Amino acid sequence: MKMLDNFLKKLNKPVPVFAQTKMEKENPTDDAASTKPKTTFEDVAGLEEIKEELFEIVDFMKSPDKYKKMGAKIPKGVLFYGPPGTGKTLLASAVAGETNSSFFNVTGSEFVEKYVGVGAKRVRTLFEKARKEAPSIIFIDEIDAIGAKRHLESNNEKDQTLNQLLVEMDGFTKDSNVIIVGATNRLDLLDEALLRPGRFDRHIHIGSPNYHTRYEILKVHTNNKPIDSSVDLEVLAKKTHGFNGAHLSNIANEAAIFAVRDKSDVITSVHFDKALERVIAGLESKSSVLIEKEKKIVSYHEAGHALVSNLVGLCPIQKISIVPRGQALGYVLQLPDEDRYIYTKDELIGKMKILLAGKASEEIIFNHKSTGAKDDLKKVTDIANQMVCEYGMSNLGFMTIDGNVKSFMSEKIQKEANDIVQTCYKETLELLKNNINDLHVVSKHLFDKETMTHEELKSLITKECVN
Repeated sequence: MKMLDNFLKKLNKPVPVFAQTKMEKENPTDDAASTKPKTTFEDVAGLEEIKEELFEIVDFMKSPDKYKKMGAKIPKGVLFYGPPGTGKTLLASAVAGETNSSFFNVTGSEFVEKYVGVGAKRVRTLFEKARKEAPSIIFIDEIDAIGAKRHLESNNEKDQTLNQLLVEMDGFTKDSNVIIVGATNRLDLLDEALLRPGRFDRHIHIGSPNYHTRYEILKVHTNNKPIDSSVDLEVLAKKTHGFNGAHLSNIANEAAIFAVRDKSDVITSVHFDKALERVIAGLESKSSVLIEKEKKIVSYHEAGHALVSNLVGLCPIQKISIVPRGQALGYVLQLPDEDRYIYTKDELIGKMKILLAGKASEEIIFNHKSTGAKDDLKKVTDIANQMVCEYGMSNLGFMTIDGNVKSFMSEKIQKEANDIVQTCYKETLELLKNNINDLHVVSKHLFDKETMTHEELKSLITKECVN
């Protein structure tokens, strides 16, 4: 009987809550400490139009009276959107530095919890601290983690967290002197209530930098490094189309590491070329030694890519290699000499022919299908689907196809995309067969030497092939 009484007492004993409390305390947002960044717009290379837009917010926080006199209201929130590594965090920090504001730097995932109400409490706590330390900037990176669109299957905890964020933003007064800056890679995921005027008033796209901005970024990242006179940053900026600020910083750092490895006193153009190749193609895998049969297959595969690329003439070839890097057994390094944003149908077909050339070369020489073209085929499939569904470049007509329409027309879309790929493949086979001698010559050079420059390629192939 005594044992039964003890058991019943245990059942009636309240469940301890220390585990949940401990989890809350460990989260960075609960003890969110502000900083006073020294970063200013002078530290942000390029992005002049975006900085000009942000100067207005800086000026409003510094001199609010002249705006109030005109009846103007300061934006409550600014939303940065675009691919990762383009400087969204740096810009937010620069706004805080320019205004001498307290800077609260958090990520959306820090508010996400399985316990209902915890995320909302963290939002309240963060905004209370920001108001106390005003003027202040709240920067929420990856805001889509808490600001995603709500639907019937939504998580109740996430909904409460988002609702609390909306309440806090609505609670800003004209004298609060608190700005919230959000950042996301996926604007399309965000809830419409978050995007409307009065909350995130300004949406600023921060894309990959253009040539001028890349040049300015490279100047910043090489400013404190011993750069040899052989290094031409303008040429390097042209070669790095599509690279973001993080990539460019990495290239400068890798070049410095290569210089140290070579025991050089300065960083030369050779070091930058090695760094560029490292960032694009990955780490050289010295332990991956191909058997002779596979080395021959890879030689013909890459020779096919190089030959068709030279015939199509879309993008200059810098280097061809069958030295394994990363997950690739070989590669053709192509770097554009100008920024391109628009492509014609013929140019997209040319891209697909270059990608299919490795597989086509293997079929011609070895009469087989191998796994070596896996990544090429994925890229070809993406381009073909975009031509059909996004660019209106198929027999389905001049329209974009998405959502329910895409599901309804899936069979027709697949047929159109497949027809485009099959036509490209047949034409690629013909190109290589018509230049079979050059294919053998290039492949043999790669097999023997393992690498080839653009100049070596031009010297080996017939003049009729050079575009």
